[in-house]
Amino acid sequence: MSDEPRVEIYTKTDCPYCEKAKDLFDSKGVDYVTYNVTGDDELFEEMVERANGRETAPEVFIDDELIGGWDDTSALDATGELDEKLGIADESDGDVVEHRRLIVAGTGIAALTAGIYAARSDNEPLLFEGDEPGGQLTLTSEVDNYPGFPEGINGSVLVNDMKEQAKRFGAEIEHGIIADVDDSERPFRVTLENGDVYTADAVIAASGASARTLGIPGEDELMGFGVSTCATCDGAFFRGEDMVVVGGGDAAAEEAVFLTKFAETVYLVHRRDELRAEDYWENRVQEKVEEGDIEVLWNTEATEIHGSQEDGVDAVDLVYNPEGHPSAKLDDPETEARSLDVGAFFVAIGHTPNTSYLEETGVELDDEGYLRTEGGHGGGQTKTDVPGIFGAGDVVDFHYQQAVTAAGMGSKAALDADEYLENEVPEAAEAEASAEAPADD
Repeated sequence: MSDEPRVEIYTKTDCPYCEKAKDLFDSKGVDYVTYNVTGDDELFEEMVERANGRETAPEVFIDDELIGGWDDTSALDATGELDEKLGIADESDGDVVEHRRLIVAGTGIAALTAGIYAARSDNEPLLFEGDEPGGQLTLTSEVDNYPGFPEGINGSVLVNDMKEQAKRFGAEIEHGIIADVDDSERPFRVTLENGDVYTADAVIAASGASARTLGIPGEDELMGFGVSTCATCDGAFFRGEDMVVVGGGDAAAEEAVFLTKFAETVYLVHRRDELRAEDYWENRVQEKVEEGDIEVLWNTEATEIHGSQEDGVDAVDLVYNPEGHPSAKLDDPETEARSLDVGAFFVAIGHTPNTSYLEETGVELDDEGYLRTEGGHGGGQTKTDVPGIFGAGDVVDFHYQQAVTAAGMGSKAALDADEYLENEVPEAAEAEASAEAPADD
């Protein structure tokens, strides 16, 4: 009888988080079996029953114990508990695992571009994937504005191709979430959430951003039971239902359009009287409105989600005010309340930068948590207030937030880091030679 744990993963077609879960176990060399529930009602019901009513994929089990979805699995991995359950925990006592010339936080477009450039400069970068491997682009079903792809490209495909490109030049990619960077000494001391410690001569912060939620009653309780932040991942589970998408930017517009493939009607709820999305997505939404697939609820906000973990979402409470932002005007006589019967609720209201691991450093962050970099003209645009720490992508950029601008910033960060390493940090071999050389008489 084998002592190896039995790992089972329920997946679905076109599920970015399912791929992340499989990649995680692949990276650990752990075998697993998968069950694709797409189009298989019996298998889907089995998953829901075993997962205590959750209707989202992936769902991971180890020796019949429910681990949960990607967020649950990733969280256990970050603390080292997942390795304990798999019987592969490394008994370390806080010793430094490895010294690297350059560590990159993240594996989104900015981080991977930095990895490609840094590897080509022989800086042997080590990239830690973070809690959102591949970044936000892996949740995008179609990327039509990234140069070089006249027919467009799937976000996950683009990211995976970039990973392979980075590896080809010598970059290494590992699962792990950076919890802290100690800039009080050199080299920098980089600690992961599982307790592993690395040192690095330079650090590029390109850890991206995580989806925001509304913070309304019912949201946390029903997350995974009809409430979701990923239409691409979960939309197909609610085929034939009326659905709500909350938001007014590109992400919300894209998710609303995507969900028309499955929904009876998609209600796009926005607190203002116009979208913030680019013209392309506004036009796509308008096309679906004219076809009767989307109804936009202007100047409207959600205030509570109703349902249960057993039966999922069944309704959402809304408020409307003709001047917009109605939740701030509940006492206004023009504010109207209503309830809408829906079967799924998707949140697409922007992101929060993943920069908490830099809070105890000398790196300056703004009130929202975005890194402040040097900017301007010429070299050094990605430098932070701490020499040797650089920023790129969505941890810096709260304005453009495009894949192509993230890639540009990633290349700049790698070039700035290379200049710093070349001029400020001696090669290990040179340092050793200098230390061993006899003193002049």
